[in-house]
Amino acid sequence: MALLLLSLGLSLIAAQEFDPRTVMQRNYNMARVSGVWYSIFMASDDLNRIKENGDLRVFVRSIEHLKNGSLKFDFEYMVQGQCVAVVVVCEKTEKNGEYSINYEGKNTVAVSETDYRLFITFHLQNFRNGTESHTLALCARVPQLEPSFLSRFEETCKKYGLGSQNIVDLTNKDPCYSKR
Repeated sequence: MALLLLSLGLSLIAAQEFDPRTVMQRNYNMARVSGVWYSIFMASDDLNRIKENGDLRVFVRSIEHLKNGSLKFDFEYMVQGQCVAVVVVCEKTEKNGEYSINYEGKNTVAVSETDYRLFITFHLQNFRNGTESHTLALCARVPQLEPSFLSRFEETCKKYGLGSQNIVDLTNKDPCYSKR
């Protein structure tokens, strides 16, 4: 019996290994992103937006692909020391994997890459008061990822002109996680 449990445990661990061959960077099947997600890393060219109490420092709970093609995000963030639950719907645009939402200006939210099974990276482009900012968020199906995901996220950030100094690690920093 112990051997059977050990085998099952090892197979579950092996099932969570990252396989770069499964990463999609276009032609997304957005129905496959529905489910529970956890915020792992964020990066921005405006660090004030993702620092503690920043307006974009969000802790994703779930993502749902709606019948009309829109994406519904369920997340929490801190307001005056309290966890606040928020649900937003991003409207589908003409581009595959891209959505729009009005929040602190005009925004596009686009999938940068995903393997559907372990992680998804979103790129938020914000246009407000004549300025443009970029924020990336890596979410995972599990609360923690293997350390190699940080280097992968750093490579993705470079594509958008963001360096490691622009990255915030949200692992173990979700004040609302215990209430999940």
